[in-house]
Amino acid sequence: MLDTLALTSYDYILPQENIALKPLYPKESAKLLVFNRQNSSITHATFKDFATFLPKDTLVVFNNTKVLPARIYGRKIPQNCTLDSIQNLEQSNAQSGAKIEALFHKELAQNRYLMQFKGRLKCGHCIAFDANIFARILDNAPETSGVGFKEAEFFTFKDKQESPLSREEFFTFLENFGHIPLPPYIKRTDTKADRDDYQSVFAKHLGAIAAPTASLHFSQESYKALMRDFNTTEITLHVGAGTFVGVSTENILEHTMHKEYFNIPQDSAQKLTNATHITAIGTTAARSIEEFVRSGRVNGECDLFLHPNNPPKATNALLTNFHLPKTTLLMLVASFLGLEKTLSLYQEAIAHNYRFYSYGDGMLIL
Repeated sequence: MLDTLALTSYDYILPQENIALKPLYPKESAKLLVFNRQNSSITHATFKDFATFLPKDTLVVFNNTKVLPARIYGRKIPQNCTLDSIQNLEQSNAQSGAKIEALFHKELAQNRYLMQFKGRLKCGHCIAFDANIFARILDNAPETSGVGFKEAEFFTFKDKQESPLSREEFFTFLENFGHIPLPPYIKRTDTKADRDDYQSVFAKHLGAIAAPTASLHFSQESYKALMRDFNTTEITLHVGAGTFVGVSTENILEHTMHKEYFNIPQDSAQKLTNATHITAIGTTAARSIEEFVRSGRVNGECDLFLHPNNPPKATNALLTNFHLPKTTLLMLVASFLGLEKTLSLYQEAIAHNYRFYSYGDGMLIL
């Protein structure tokens, strides 16, 4: 029997050809593995039949977060970050400043953002981006476990004076010049198509840097049909890059769970409270539901870690994609199914040529 607390138990081998690099069209043509826990039956279907498997009395919960074009590219300014030094750099045509890749993670305070940088940067260093936008490194972020995390402020120059970017200006800058932050295992640059493909049709609230991938399987038509035929509601959880970070501790209980902002509107909270059966569209929706049930909180930062030793209390059914080995997402699936059944179903999916990860096929756990 596998040890549910051992990280090595959550490993599996996936053939490279099973990794989905692009979505399927139409969306409903993606495969759907349906597992019914009551009778242990497995059904191989497609998403066009998704609604036929749901109990009529279920409350379907969507995560309406919207993915930001959160990846930006600039160059390091090798001098003090003043208007004179920038102008001197431009006049000398010195485009040799080291290239810097930056990924927005979250807003910490007014004009203070948590960023992940690729490049050698220290406190006080500046980076020049498009549209005469600049960032200054304020400090390392020791509370984060990842590499390259730093706090930064953003500014421009107006009338030869440094002017901090307002929140609206910062997010407008990301919208205009940022790139969709595709998962690290997709080894290609983002395209214009990714702006639509890596976004759910019900996305409303900007803030995520990764898509709630189970949601990507719905077209406007299938989403509207669910809204018409079932009791539905929406919550928001802004997916962070921590969703892709593998667990590194040998005992999974020693893992420090990443934090993600969530919000459950009052009407959604009331529906969750009254529901007799709940279907979560994605792991992010499930974590938000379970956080609300456990704590009663309707917003804040969620760091709930679901695993076989901490199973769901209120979520009855889960739609999810197939996830990377040794990740908290795989452990969350195992919290619904048990570890051995989860790994067995993953082997079943591989044997039937399912496509894995963000742009891949899905599984419905009933």
